[in-house]
Parts: sequence; structure tokens; C-alpha cells
Amino acid sequence: MKLENAVVLVTGANRGLGLAFAKEALARGARKVYAGARNPASITLPGVIPVKLDVTSDADVAALAAELKDVTVLINNAGIAQMNGFLDEHAIESARAQMETNYFGPLRLARAFAGTLAQNGGGAILNVLSVVSWISSPMMGGYSASKSAAWSLTNGLRHALREQGTQVLGLHMGFVDTDLTQGIDAPKTSPEVIVTRALNALEADEDEVLGDEITESVKAGLSATPGVYTTDVRARADH
Repeated sequence: MKLENAVVLVTGANRGLGLAFAKEALARGARKVYAGARNPASITLPGVIPVKLDVTSDADVAALAAELKDVTVLINNAGIAQMNGFLDEHAIESARAQMETNYFGPLRLARAFAGTLAQNGGGAILNVLSVVSWISSPMMGGYSASKSAAWSLTNGLRHALREQGTQVLGLHMGFVDTDLTQGIDAPKTSPEVIVTRALNALEADEDEVLGDEITESVKAGLSATPGVYTTDVRARADH
């Protein structure tokens, strides 16, 4: 799926990785880039079209899908991360909130825009996942579970949308150097590097892209004995 002359919708585009996706889509010649955020006024990137979008809101998603009938690429980037574990006091509430954004959000958007993508020749969906789709940590339990669910969703959408010609790409990566990870002491990759690799893979019609070395290492260890997923993610970051 080429970005030149594409019409791209990026969720969570007001900062971090979403902002980098919007910038790079414009740089690659996208005809139009819709930048979604809960508060459209927070979108300040020249050249994009700010749109109101809370991915946890059925009404927001339905209204946007009814309005934006020219979208050819959907980038499901919006996500939240809460650093807590399954046994913490508010684990259930935290897990629900993260699933609502990180799993049900992309599901809502994919369902809402599937018909539009089909009408526009198939197009593509890029889901921003994580290396913790495959591994976890005591302090990333709910987040890891939500990204694992989003990975399964990505795989299912790929099959469901294949007949209409929609490419579905899953992006896995470790920590990205944005304001959301400022307090985390671990190796990080710049958002520009991650986005370049992701959009290169999109334009090469690939199904999956590994954004950094730790993700490549983890993916290679999924079939090991014992599986890499039996190890705390923090141990992977130290190597």
C-alpha cells in the first residue's frame, strides 16, 4: 500500500508516535492526513486535518466513519499504558481501561472503516502493537494483556479482510522515546525510526514489522524451550 496520494487517518495523532506517523505520511506524499485526538485543538501539525476522536466512544467513531468516506489507510495508534500488575488493588479497573482503548478501540475503528476501505480499493490497516504482545512483567500485566488481545485482533482482521483486498499490518516494538516513557530507564528507539520501518513495511505489502532489536530477539525466542514469554520483560531489556 503506497502512501503517495493516500488518504490516511491516524488515531492519537497529537503527540509521540502518532504525531510521527502523521508527519511521515505527509512526507511520503499522502494526499490527505486526518489527525485524530480527543481534543482536536491539540493537533498543531501543519498540513493535517484535525478530527475529534475518542477511540473508546462508539458515537465518535460512528460519526467519523460517516464523515470520512475517502480514507484508504487507517493507523490505529491511540493507546494507553498503566504501570501496574494483576494483583494490585485496582487491577480490574486498570485492565478494563486499557482493554477499552488498546483492544476495543482498534476493533471499533476497523469495523467502522472496513466498508470505506473496501469501497476505496481495499486500502490498509496498521495496528500499533508492542513487544509485550508476547512477553510480560509484574508491572505491565494489564497493558501486556491488552496488546496480546490487539495482536490476536490484528491476525483475525487480516483473515477477515483479505477477500476485500485490505492489507493488515501489525507493528511490534519495545519502548519508544516519547514523553510517555520519560520515567522508564530502559533502551528506547526514536519514534522516527519506528515509523520509518513501519511505513516501509506497509509500502512493501508486509503483514508484520519488528521495530527494534529487542522485538526481533523476542520474536525469535517464541519457539524456544522454555519459551521467551516465560521470562520477565525486564530481563529482556537488560540484555
